[in-house]
Amino acid sequence: MDKLEIKNIYMNYHSLKKETEAIKNISFNVKEGEFLSIVGPSGCGKSTLLNIIAGLLEPSNGKIFINGKNIKNSPPQIGYMFQKDNLFQWLTVWENVILGLKIQNKITTERTKKIEQLLHNYNLWDFKDHYPRELSGGMRQRVSLIRTLAINPDVLILDEPFSALDYQTRLNISDEVFTIIRNENKTTIMVTHDISEAISMSNRIIVLSKRPSTIKNNLNIKFDDKFMSPLERREAPNFRIYFNMLWKELNS
Repeated sequence: MDKLEIKNIYMNYHSLKKETEAIKNISFNVKEGEFLSIVGPSGCGKSTLLNIIAGLLEPSNGKIFINGKNIKNSPPQIGYMFQKDNLFQWLTVWENVILGLKIQNKITTERTKKIEQLLHNYNLWDFKDHYPRELSGGMRQRVSLIRTLAINPDVLILDEPFSALDYQTRLNISDEVFTIIRNENKTTIMVTHDISEAISMSNRIIVLSKRPSTIKNNLNIKFDDKFMSPLERREAPNFRIYFNMLWKELNS
């Protein structure tokens, strides 16, 4: 079943001097529970496309459907995880995690229990009264993700979520984030410049062209064991095959 439908999206930017075509006729679907990554050259419009899907930008043309409903008429719950964790330094882990629900006035006993369960499941319960400055970078990213999941989003969007972390932490936290997303069965779209990251975490990768962006490739990623972690995928024989294929696609 398709959770998300992107149909014939165009995006043009206007200035006094000219019109710039950023995105040109992009269409694809994302299935329930699928993890899709989007890669492409710098400045090709990847983040712009994410913002359109999230309803933060209105496209020049085209439509977005989530659960069969046009987001223009029926705004969905979108969980957006940015490059930086954006945790509020003066709030505890618990206060940060429930903030979205508090703003939406949706704090209930059931939702509170769900958050408690998430914190327990992902080794953050003992840190619920700590402040962000007392946490490692990887723990902060986990808190940020759980805060995003707390609102029970229809679609989870990750915009370069690990780029602010050092390489070793990126590898570890990508494993942890992948596990959380898989366990919660969230439909996810991630933008990344890191080909290895995309291959190790995704069910499918869309390759965008230079501006104006079009879809150059729509590649299914398959490993022998579908339960492999991102770190384990990096050691799989076909990992290098996918890497070389995407590298050539991006540099052609």
